[in-house]
Amino acid sequence: MGLLTHPYVLYALLALLGVGIALALPRKGRGYQTLGVLLAATVGGLVMVWLGVRATAGRAPLPNLYFYIFSLIALGGALRVITHARPVYAALYFVMTILASAGLFLILSAEFMAFALIIVYAGAILITYLFVIMLATQSPSESDTDVLMAYDTQAREPLAATVAGFVLLGVLSSLILRGTGELAPPPVNPPGQDALADMPRKVENALRQARLMTEGERLADEAQLGDVAIDGRKGLIHVQGVDGKVRTIERKDWPGDLQVKNVELLGFNLLRDHPGSIEIAGVILLMAMLGAVVLSRKQVQMDEDAKARHAERLAAPGRNS
Repeated sequence: MGLLTHPYVLYALLALLGVGIALALPRKGRGYQTLGVLLAATVGGLVMVWLGVRATAGRAPLPNLYFYIFSLIALGGALRVITHARPVYAALYFVMTILASAGLFLILSAEFMAFALIIVYAGAILITYLFVIMLATQSPSESDTDVLMAYDTQAREPLAATVAGFVLLGVLSSLILRGTGELAPPPVNPPGQDALADMPRKVENALRQARLMTEGERLADEAQLGDVAIDGRKGLIHVQGVDGKVRTIERKDWPGDLQVKNVELLGFNLLRDHPGSIEIAGVILLMAMLGAVVLSRKQVQMDEDAKARHAERLAAPGRNS
């Protein structure tokens, strides 16, 4: 599949979108935030309209109507996440972005990803964000009840962040629009076929429900067999009878539901193949919580010191005269 549009047109639109995002990021003073939001929204709409026109010209069916609705909500919420000056409101816009992204997953018939996105990000991760924001935000004083620090209201490196983000977006967009023709072919034995060996109870239940195993039969003893009892790659299951004889059930005779589901494969990938990623994510969140606690304790200590100095001044000789 060729490009739906010329790459230079796509890159030019992405560059204009990057300019709009860079202008929309919060800065000291008034700045050009409103102009940046309007420019980003206009160019984003032009990108979607242009791709829709090109798809229609190529006789490709347009996406579902809800795709455009959820996409606009997700893009608008993501824009406000990085441009809103108040962290709490940015977190709430983040929830709106997550809910719209879950709607896109539902359109793609990926129900597990939709519900996992809501439970993990809109639930656990958001609560962590809110705790960090509340602990790290400076407490108001009597003279200033609406105080926000500069690192909460101003973008530190707006230009560098925008360039890095949109260079990555341009590369990903080119890869997506070119299709899968230039990608490497899938492996002969895709991952997941050997995961059945780690689920013997599921294999036994499926075979018994399909009446491929009798009451006295069980999976063959691997030590006695000298091989694995369940070989998902070769499509063989070895069953041992009461008399000790071993028979083989080939893949063509397997029941239709005897296969590794996406949820099961995802569990194996996270907990067996890549457990370090979960641990690293947990450590990062823990460090964020500890940093917020340290900042809040420092602020409390500064307030206590100020109160002590004020009390000393009031108790100084000559004050009560």
